[in-house]
Amino acid sequence: MTPTRDGSPEESLGRFSRAADTASTEVIRTYSTSFGLATRLLGERHRQHVRNIYAMVRIADEVVDGVAAQAGLDAAAQTEALASYVAETHRAMRAGYSTDLVLHAFARTARDCGIGEDLTQPFFDSMGADIAAEADFTPYDADAHARYVYGSAEVVGLMCLQVFLRGERRTAREREILTHGARRLGAAFQNVNFLRDLADDTDRLQRGYLGGSARLTDADRDDWVRTIRMQLTDARRAIPLLPKDARAAVRSALALFEALTTRIARTPSAVLYEKRVRVPDPMKALLTARAVLVTSLERDR
Repeated sequence: MTPTRDGSPEESLGRFSRAADTASTEVIRTYSTSFGLATRLLGERHRQHVRNIYAMVRIADEVVDGVAAQAGLDAAAQTEALASYVAETHRAMRAGYSTDLVLHAFARTARDCGIGEDLTQPFFDSMGADIAAEADFTPYDADAHARYVYGSAEVVGLMCLQVFLRGERRTAREREILTHGARRLGAAFQNVNFLRDLADDTDRLQRGYLGGSARLTDADRDDWVRTIRMQLTDARRAIPLLPKDARAAVRSALALFEALTTRIARTPSAVLYEKRVRVPDPMKALLTARAVLVTSLERDR
């Protein structure tokens, strides 16, 4: 028995697309309270698009970060699963449709906002590098770290920037500042995550994102903290150039990771290998409220 079909073909596609958006929203709700909170601060015209981006990259990340392995897939099977996901993502972006709800939602966002394979392929390349890293543990040197961070995080910031700037007018210099800020914010987020996930990355996943074969010392931690703070400073300078209905969300996310960086800076490196540092919920709420207040006092662009 086939399901009952109500409405015209156009109405059916709209219903399917709404279901796809709902699926993407559920992914972010399940996996990230912090980014889920930040997306609620976005203007309505941006909110679902950013959720669709998050859902696509989260699922790819889960393929390489343990879910596939827990399901019994070895490295070769994980590589095959990722390749299939990449192919379907790019096919959906070209067609504007996928039977996979999350990829259907992302494809619509990509087409509406001008996100191309020049941004998605570097992301998938970094995800593939994670599978290779598990098979052969080799700590990243500076060049490998930069390539991985660009693909895994900076391009995600650039995808979100494509969402924020659609229909907006900016000078070439303003776009240059915004592009740099988006990349630096993505890099800062990734480097913070590397520091707070040291135990899981090193012991379970056998990955050395921060370089060196030995465990990080307090001096190493301090070097990375300085790098992250410089990246956050660069990112902050770009916020006033964003549309006003995107600023509070970006400010909130930046403030959260700044607070997380401060907590990491105060945590002995040995402890970072034992527990994951987090920001308490009341502080998250305060930082969010402050971001909203600051933005409300600014002029529109």
